[in-house]
Amino acid sequence: MILPFKKNTTVLIFIFCLQVLLINGQNKIPKILLEKNQTNTLFIEAKIDSIITILTLEEKVDLIHAQSKFSTKGVSRLGIPEVWMSDGPHGVREEILWDSWGEADWTNDAITAFPALTCLAASFNPELAWEYGFNLGEEARYREKDVLLGPGVNIYRTPFNGRNFEYLGEDPFLASKMVVPYIKGVQKNGVAACVKHFALNNQEQWRDKINVEVSDRALHEIYLPAFKAAVKKGKVWSLMGAYNKFRGQYTTHHKVLNKILKTDWGFDGVVISDWGSAHNTKEAALHGLDMEMGTGTDGLGVSKKDNYNYYYLANPFLKAIKKGELSEDLLNDKVRRILRLIYRTSLNPNRGLGKLNTKEHHQVARKVGAEGIVLLKNEDDFFPIKDKKGLTIAVIGENATRNMTRGGGSSQLKPLFEISPLEGLKARYKNATIIHTMGYESGASVYDATLPPTLNQDSLYVKAIEVAKKSDVVLFIGGLNKSFHQDSEGGDRKVFELPYGQDKLLKGIYEVNKEVGFLLVTGNAVEMPWISKTKGILQTWYLGSMAGHAIADIVSGNVNPSGKLPFSFPKNLKDNGAHSYGEESYPGENLNQVYREDILVGYRWFDTKKIVPQYAFGYGLSYTDFKISNVKIDHKKYSVKDQIKIIFDVSNTGSREGAEVVQLYVGKHKSKVNRALKELKGFTKVYLEKGEKKTVTMSIDISKLAYFNTEFSDWSVEKGIYYLYVGNASNNIIKKIKFSLF
Repeated sequence: MILPFKKNTTVLIFIFCLQVLLINGQNKIPKILLEKNQTNTLFIEAKIDSIITILTLEEKVDLIHAQSKFSTKGVSRLGIPEVWMSDGPHGVREEILWDSWGEADWTNDAITAFPALTCLAASFNPELAWEYGFNLGEEARYREKDVLLGPGVNIYRTPFNGRNFEYLGEDPFLASKMVVPYIKGVQKNGVAACVKHFALNNQEQWRDKINVEVSDRALHEIYLPAFKAAVKKGKVWSLMGAYNKFRGQYTTHHKVLNKILKTDWGFDGVVISDWGSAHNTKEAALHGLDMEMGTGTDGLGVSKKDNYNYYYLANPFLKAIKKGELSEDLLNDKVRRILRLIYRTSLNPNRGLGKLNTKEHHQVARKVGAEGIVLLKNEDDFFPIKDKKGLTIAVIGENATRNMTRGGGSSQLKPLFEISPLEGLKARYKNATIIHTMGYESGASVYDATLPPTLNQDSLYVKAIEVAKKSDVVLFIGGLNKSFHQDSEGGDRKVFELPYGQDKLLKGIYEVNKEVGFLLVTGNAVEMPWISKTKGILQTWYLGSMAGHAIADIVSGNVNPSGKLPFSFPKNLKDNGAHSYGEESYPGENLNQVYREDILVGYRWFDTKKIVPQYAFGYGLSYTDFKISNVKIDHKKYSVKDQIKIIFDVSNTGSREGAEVVQLYVGKHKSKVNRALKELKGFTKVYLEKGEKKTVTMSIDISKLAYFNTEFSDWSVEKGIYYLYVGNASNNIIKKIKFSLF
């Protein structure tokens, strides 16, 4: 059919107008990708503002909640990528299925397992923390992850906490100093670190229900400093909420905690829920949750398929905005933060490609492991053990061969390999004869259940005694493992003593062989009634891929131990502050818990209450000897704006090279408020050759001596007399110096 000219012209004009509108609309769509010279903050923030104006309400909501177990949606029409996350703090987790916790069974997702963070903390080496973070970040980048769900900085309050092995110890200063370089190292790769769990998530028992009551002083002085350092000094790009409540409100969307984080500290990153820690649309919208993950699960259960649109920050939030019940400005702030995260990670044009399982990664894992191992006891110089012909070494204990990267909850890993302690010792000792027997057995490690052993325990015991009797030296490799109610997510320990009959086994071994060394594989303190039945004790932690080699480095003397305990070992459970007040303090009564010990956590409790620990915070022996001398400070009086300069000598007076950690503590004399006897305010690791002496200068800002003043909810430096304590452990002070503030 031929249209009349007038009608034909009208149609052509209409089509032309549509094309013009389309072209103009396309011209208004900002270019999403950046050039390498366009990564300054002002440019990116302007870019984000321009993107937000063209997003639909539905597209915005899609950005702020999960689309799978470990990812959120992008905006496909604009080329805005999805966000992909992975556990965990000491290695990149294996790939799992889209909508369940089952393993995807990929063949190319094996990684390097780095030592658990308790070991990193025990190194007292911030420079090593950067190496750790950078190498881990390289692996996360190679695996195409945008967010690495770690590190964890929850404070070690009780030795029963099943996840203590994932954290950085009992002291907020140590945790702060170690977490900042870790974060910077990870994020150097264009991968976001995600510091967790904010806040007061200090036990696994009832973690999703327990309500924590704690004073403002303890909150700010003990439990928040490492998070604050991660935000203000580490410039962390994301942060994970916690499961528990604080003063009756869930911490993932908590009014007070959100103000502290985003207003007081100026956090400009993304708050991500723990998996299933969101509970309310209005609170999540108003109180700072930016990205909701795992709702509909308990964190390790199986969610219903396609339920992601029914998350609290999904359809319910969308409907509330459309009804005018909640402001779109709340949504825009969350979207802005997520787009900022994307431009820092997947849309960062300067982002590298990453690496996986390199020799350097393995070397760093081994170095961290060896530097974090702590020599607790060394009677008659039991360690190191020389490799010589005619020597028979019995290696007894399940942990000599047990896999320690599987299990433990969300931090479990799929390493390319894991060198067991037995493998490492056999590789190192070429002349001595090594014989091995289990001695005891526990069941396989699974989440949320305890499986029974499969072997006859009496037979294992008898065999162990036989092997010990015919050996020159026994290395007992025991402790805890990654099973439920041991060092594992989802449940706390039930007993303080060693499990699986190890106390009895150690006693039996000692009766036939007095040359016993204990390699203690744990992420927690344990009761030690068997100390007298050993000549040497090494705290070896969970060391990951290179565990056996790192352990053999120390046992053989190839490496001199320099690790220091990042938490106190009490002699008895009741000696621990959290446990001294009964069930109200731990694990809580009627799902309510009061931190009765207040600010006196860890060594602060032992010092102030004059309780002698089994092993103190900061303690660790060496194969050589050190002397700290000539300790001086630059003045006797200081103002609030001053800095204390401390000068001292460290000498290696022993027979070989080594490293000593010098620790600086400060205490207020006759304070007007309750304070610990002393608090860690500085440390340095000094490396010395045999016979070498170094003069070291350190400084402490007077402002760091402040306490949190509840009268006006801010930090306050108290004038008067103080004492500086210098030593190599919290209970081994070499010099005490008096000074005053005016």
